[in-house]
Amino acid sequence: MSRWKSLVYEAFVAVSELLVLAALPLVWAARLCYGATGRSRASIWTGTPILTLSRKAAAERLLGVRALSVVRQSYYITSDFDVDLARTARGNLFLGFALSYAMFLWLCVVAKRVHTFADGGLLPVRRRWLFSRVELWAYRLLGIEHFVWVYGADVRTREKTLALGTPNCCTDCTQINVACVCDTTLAARNMRRLSGSAAATFSMGDMVEYTPGSNNRLFFWPLDLGAENGARYHPAAPNTDTRQPLRVAHAPNHRMFKGTRHLEQAVARLQEAGVLIELVLVEKVPNTRALEIYRSADLVFDQCMIGFHGYFALEAMALGKPVMCFIRRPDTYLLAPEECPIINVSVATLEQELRFYAAEGRSKLPALGAQGRRYIERHYTEEAFSHRLQTAYAGLGIKS
Repeated sequence: MSRWKSLVYEAFVAVSELLVLAALPLVWAARLCYGATGRSRASIWTGTPILTLSRKAAAERLLGVRALSVVRQSYYITSDFDVDLARTARGNLFLGFALSYAMFLWLCVVAKRVHTFADGGLLPVRRRWLFSRVELWAYRLLGIEHFVWVYGADVRTREKTLALGTPNCCTDCTQINVACVCDTTLAARNMRRLSGSAAATFSMGDMVEYTPGSNNRLFFWPLDLGAENGARYHPAAPNTDTRQPLRVAHAPNHRMFKGTRHLEQAVARLQEAGVLIELVLVEKVPNTRALEIYRSADLVFDQCMIGFHGYFALEAMALGKPVMCFIRRPDTYLLAPEECPIINVSVATLEQELRFYAAEGRSKLPALGAQGRRYIERHYTEEAFSHRLQTAYAGLGIKS
C-alpha cells in the first residue's frame, strides 16, 4: 500500500471509530432492550479467517450456545464461515468496510461473548498487529466477555523465536515484520492492550512461548469427523508395497517456515541414490482438494523448522496417514504426547527417516496411520474440544 493510500485508510478508520464511539450510547440502550426480550445472546467468533474458526464455533454450539463465525473476508483455503462480509460485498471495498462496522454494532447489541485472535477482531485496525482500542473499549463498556485465541503469527516475536534455538521460524525468514508481529515492543504493547479486556487468553504448542499467563490446555484445533457423513475424513491406509515409490505429501504454503527446501533436497538426494520416493506438493488449493491429495499419500510431511505441528497434520492423521514433523518440546507442546504418533524429525534426521520409511520401515506406516486416527478421535474432535471449552468456562466462573 502506497503512503498516501495508507494515510487515507488510517483517516477513514479514525473517522469510523469516532462514529462507533458516538453510537455506543444508542447501542447500549438497544442492548438493554434486546436483553429485556429474553432472547438468548450470541457467542461470536471473529477476526483473521483461520480455517479452524468455524470449527470452534461449531464445537461451542454443542454446549447449547448460539455461536456464529463472522469474518470480514476469507482465504482461498476455505470460505466455510457463517458470515463472510466480503462475500456479501462482492468486491465493493467501501461496502465491505461499511458492513464491518454495521456488523460490529449488531454484535454489540446481541453478543454475550466474543472470541478473537490477538491481532484483531471484527473492526479494521489502524496499524497491523495492534488490536483496535475502540473495539476493546466497546467490549468493556457493554460487559461483553472477550476471549483471545492465538494462531502464531499474531504473537510470534523474532527475539523470542531466535532464543528457542536453531532451526526456528526465523531461520530462513525473508519477511521480517510482515509475516509475523516480530517486534518485541509492538507485541508487548498489543498484549497490554488486550489484558485490559480479555477474560482469558488461550494458547498452545510453540505459541505458549509468547503468551505468559495464558491457558495452554485447550488445544483448540478441532475437526468435524462427521463432515459429509464421515466421507471428508474417511481414513485410507498407506501403501506398503516397496516396489512402488513412497508418496510423500507436503503443503508448502509457508515454505521458508516449514523447511520445504530441506524436504525437496532430501527427496532429490534419495531419488539420485535409487530410493523409490516421490514428493507431492499441495499448494494454493482449497482445503477439500488438499484432503484428496493427502488421502492418496503414504506419508505426510508437515515441517522441520517451527517446532510444532499445524492443523493439516491433524487432518492427515484423521485420514489415517503417518505424519512427520519437528516437535521441539513434545512433553509441553503436544496434547497427550504419549499417544501422539507423529514421527519427530529434524533437518539433520529428515533424509535418514525418509529412507527408512521408503524401504524397511514401509510396513510400519499403516499402524502409525491407524494410531493417528485414534488419537484424533479421542482428542481432536469437536466434541472433545467442546468438553475442554466447557471446563475452561467453568474454571472462569462463566456459564456456557
